[in-house]
Amino acid sequence: MVMLEKILFLLCLASGLAEQPCEKDALDGYKVRLSIKTALGDQAYDWDENEMFLFRATLAFAMRTFNKGQDYDVADIHVCDETPRVSFWFVVMSPDNTTLVDKAEVEQAIRLSRHRINSAFLLTDQTLEFLGILPTLAPPVNPDVPPWLIVFGVVIGLVGAGIVFLLVSTMRQRRRKKEEDAEDEGDEEGIQVKELNHRGGCEDMDGINNKAFDDDRFTQM
Repeated sequence: MVMLEKILFLLCLASGLAEQPCEKDALDGYKVRLSIKTALGDQAYDWDENEMFLFRATLAFAMRTFNKGQDYDVADIHVCDETPRVSFWFVVMSPDNTTLVDKAEVEQAIRLSRHRINSAFLLTDQTLEFLGILPTLAPPVNPDVPPWLIVFGVVIGLVGAGIVFLLVSTMRQRRRKKEEDAEDEGDEEGIQVKELNHRGGCEDMDGINNKAFDDDRFTQM
């Protein structure tokens, strides 16, 4: 009789452990912390059983996506040690409900579907934290215009600007040279005119006749 009671106790204990595989600081578990009010402010929603169901469903989705062909379900995601400030622990059971899934495998599945999990709760890596899992990098943004085309356009623009600058500089230099040549020609003409005027004055002075000496009235003395 005593042996039978021990057997029944062990069976109940084993059944209880099977039903509650999650515990705080579990080796294959992760702690989750949500900052809903910090992220959404006045638009923050209340965390309740429906939100927890959605979380377990997104985790099951992540495990299915990572392990193709394995049908994980909400029942395979076990949660425990939940607090009002929205933090809790969770572990993942295999689809046959016999073993806990390795922690490293759970991490890879979460990282693969992290953006889908965040989107489901309108949160980010900083406001929906899987403690122990580094935040994922944001997916690269694909610009409408290829980067090489942008670089090519910048180079062509610089080359065009350089050509225009050279043309304008050349035109200015030619114009300045013409103005200087015109000034030099004007100076030379002025010098020539002055020389001609000077020579003409001298000739007039040499060619002047004294009419007083040519008059016979004065020469008949």
